[in-house]
Amino acid sequence: MSRFFARSDSESEESSSDDEITDKAPGATFKQSLLLSDDEEDTKRVVRSAKDKRFEELTNLIKTIRNAMKIRDMSKCLEEFEQLCRAFLKSKNIVDKEGIPPFYIRLLADLEDYLNQLWEDKEGKKKMNKNNAKALSTLRQKIRKYNRDFESEIAAYKENPQESADEEEEEKEPEDSGSSSDSEGEVSSKSFLKKKPEAPSEATDRSQTAKESEDKSSSSDEDDDDDDDDDGDWSPSDSDSRSETSDKEEENALKRKRLVTFLKVKRSQDTEKPGVRKEERKKKPKQKEQIEEEAEEEGGWEKVNRGVPLVKEKPKMFAKGTEINTAVVVKKLNEILQARGKKGTDRAAQIELFHALAAIAAENNLGQGILVKIKFNIIASLYDYNPNLAAFMKPDMWKKCLDCIDELLDILFEHNNIFIGENIAEDSENLAVSDQPFRVRGCILTLVERMDEEFTKIMQNTDPHSQEYVDNLKDEGRVCGIIDRLLTYMENKGSTEEICRVYLRRIMHTYYKFDYKAHRRSLGLQGETKSEQDQEESEGEDSAVIMDRLCKFIYAKDRTDRIRTCAILCHIYHHALHSRWYQARDLMLMSHLQDNIQHADPPVQILYNRTMVQLGICAFRQGMIKDAHNALLDIQSSGRAKELLGQGLLMRNMQERNAEQEKIEKRRQVPFHMHINLELLECVYLVSAMLLEIPYMAAHEFDARRRMISKQFHHQLRVGERQPLLGPPESMREHVVAASKAMKMGDWRTCHSFIINEKMNSKVWDLFPEIQKVREMLVRKIQEESLRTYLFTYSSVYDSISMATLSEMFELEMPTVHSIISKMIINEELMASLDQPTQTVVMHRTEPTSLQNMALQLAEKLGNLVENNERVFDLKQGVYGGYFNRDQKGGYQQKQSYQRDQKSYQQKQSGYQRGGYRNQNQGNY
Repeated sequence: MSRFFARSDSESEESSSDDEITDKAPGATFKQSLLLSDDEEDTKRVVRSAKDKRFEELTNLIKTIRNAMKIRDMSKCLEEFEQLCRAFLKSKNIVDKEGIPPFYIRLLADLEDYLNQLWEDKEGKKKMNKNNAKALSTLRQKIRKYNRDFESEIAAYKENPQESADEEEEEKEPEDSGSSSDSEGEVSSKSFLKKKPEAPSEATDRSQTAKESEDKSSSSDEDDDDDDDDDGDWSPSDSDSRSETSDKEEENALKRKRLVTFLKVKRSQDTEKPGVRKEERKKKPKQKEQIEEEAEEEGGWEKVNRGVPLVKEKPKMFAKGTEINTAVVVKKLNEILQARGKKGTDRAAQIELFHALAAIAAENNLGQGILVKIKFNIIASLYDYNPNLAAFMKPDMWKKCLDCIDELLDILFEHNNIFIGENIAEDSENLAVSDQPFRVRGCILTLVERMDEEFTKIMQNTDPHSQEYVDNLKDEGRVCGIIDRLLTYMENKGSTEEICRVYLRRIMHTYYKFDYKAHRRSLGLQGETKSEQDQEESEGEDSAVIMDRLCKFIYAKDRTDRIRTCAILCHIYHHALHSRWYQARDLMLMSHLQDNIQHADPPVQILYNRTMVQLGICAFRQGMIKDAHNALLDIQSSGRAKELLGQGLLMRNMQERNAEQEKIEKRRQVPFHMHINLELLECVYLVSAMLLEIPYMAAHEFDARRRMISKQFHHQLRVGERQPLLGPPESMREHVVAASKAMKMGDWRTCHSFIINEKMNSKVWDLFPEIQKVREMLVRKIQEESLRTYLFTYSSVYDSISMATLSEMFELEMPTVHSIISKMIINEELMASLDQPTQTVVMHRTEPTSLQNMALQLAEKLGNLVENNERVFDLKQGVYGGYFNRDQKGGYQQKQSYQRDQKSYQQKQSGYQRGGYRNQNQGNY
């Protein structure tokens, strides 16, 4: 029969056996597909719950994150993690009902461990590109912050990660067995979150069975076709028997297919059992150990870390039998230097090679010239060991560097026939032993300057409150010793410019230190402590003498403005630190540095700010309150004293300062042991402002044009007034505000108790070298300014007051009270006269009353209003106030006449006051 009838009929022939499971012929396949179509349609038509949708979204994102983790794509990880957080937030309602899915906790824990591992890998971080490194730091911060909400779950997972994985499998198993819609193609959240892939043997078995079934089905199709072609007759008996067998075969095939699918699911579930996974995990480390042991036994294999292979081949020093001379050593030295700076060069090994070469040169007595050249290269290699400019030297490298410089200086002092310099060309070097002196290219001054900079970087990058900082600071004595030795060497063999440079280095290590030995000697004290004896042994002369000698040499010989400017500022700082106020002030005024300091580089500007602050503190100690306030005004009014003095950075937006600028500014910071106490600085400024501002406020209480001497002081007063509850002062600022309020009332004793007490002594006043002198000065100033404030405030109440009463009230001597009142009368601050026989101050009633003051203020404001109206009117008319068209009558002339009227009015007022004051004086006398 034709194949058309065989396909159209529902009954088809098939050759099958019980041992083999084969697919149907084309007709049977068609019928089987019809029979299985209901299951497929049910699978497609299943409506998934919101839980399945949300969890599938989460699992897809987690899979992407794991793929990105494998290839170390931190930018992708960051992007997908942000999406994952948003997706988890969307599924919050489901999570609240069902609980947090274990696969989500597992990812958070794995991701945090992965990021911490990457962060600790310093070499790996250096190889990352800029975007990945930035994404790594951002993602690390985000995951640490995000995981705080899941600390308990993550801790439970980390304690027993296998149990949490098993719980997830147990949750999935009933879903797989209960739902008929699950097929082999569907991917569950657990299946792709597994770190262990499917066993390769099982995968190959499945592929082989699939291939066999395909081969069998194709062979059965060919056989059926041949049978159909061969059969020429179609009898009814044959069709009946075949229909019965075909029905049976179809039922058997369906049962077998369901059995196969069940076996596949069962087999996949068996492979995911925890016991099997544990065994596989145990087997892998054992296999690795066996491989490593075999490799060690063979001796032919070497374990290599991933990344750029390091250059491990060390150049051979010298072959056997080679004659060691200067030329051979120089050639070998150049070979080592050629690898310097190349990628993959082991810097530590290079330094060891230099040391070995120096030892060989010393053994063969090749002379000090070649030894000096090798020492130069050793020190340069130590500086190059860390290529990052912002990083500081490690302690072991720092010790080696100091030792090498000491050894180099020893050689130079012992052998006077060695000439070194940067101007010596390599061709003209003389390294061999001969009658001629050694000539070596190199600059010892540059090496010492670099050493000083490295010491500063070490101090900048060390925690100032740790013992490590104290240990590192002990090295400053050694650094200063090296600079002193270099100074002695340069004075004999160096040029003037080099001597100025090394003098400046010595000055920079001296200017900020208080000379206790000279201070005690000036006070006439003989007993000295042990530390001061040590200092006396290390320094043969006073620091003032050293500074004077070094700075005057630079003033006379230096040709560069920068070195001279730094020397002047350091000299002023040192004078101010030791309370030599007049020398410091005169040197600052003669230098005219304040005129063009804004054009200097930032380190010099920081030094200038430090000098001005120290000058202001010195003026305060000497009782020059106004000078102290003027010196500290610019620094304190900016609100950025910390940053201007180079003692730290203030928080700013990234728009004002990017990361690169922040790194540069951090390198400019002053080490902690050179800091100026910011609380002391602010206290000195506020106390100076209080002593100036309170009497001024009392004298100009009703003056509308009263100006502020110190904005910061007024701000602190306003803050104190706004407080709803005034308790006892705690901070330094609160003490000054409370003292200001007491001084305003003329109560000097309360003011004194707020300024000088145990708390303020410990915070501020005990930090000064001459403590008692400063306290006495403060008490005296508070008494005098309180007297002035009292007279300004209550002069309108008194007709006359006895100076003896004032002297007793403020505990001042009579001459002092007489002097203060006389100055106030001469400066026309107080309208009064002195009655000499009775020692009485007689008040004059020339001050306007409060009503008159208010009338004067009103008149002044009305005048300003009229003037503004005239200007607006002139602008509308196009006259421009008469400035450009003075021939026109109008605003300009009227304004002139108005100003003349105002002047005549003011003259009358002042004349009235002065005239009355003089007339009364004449009447009294």
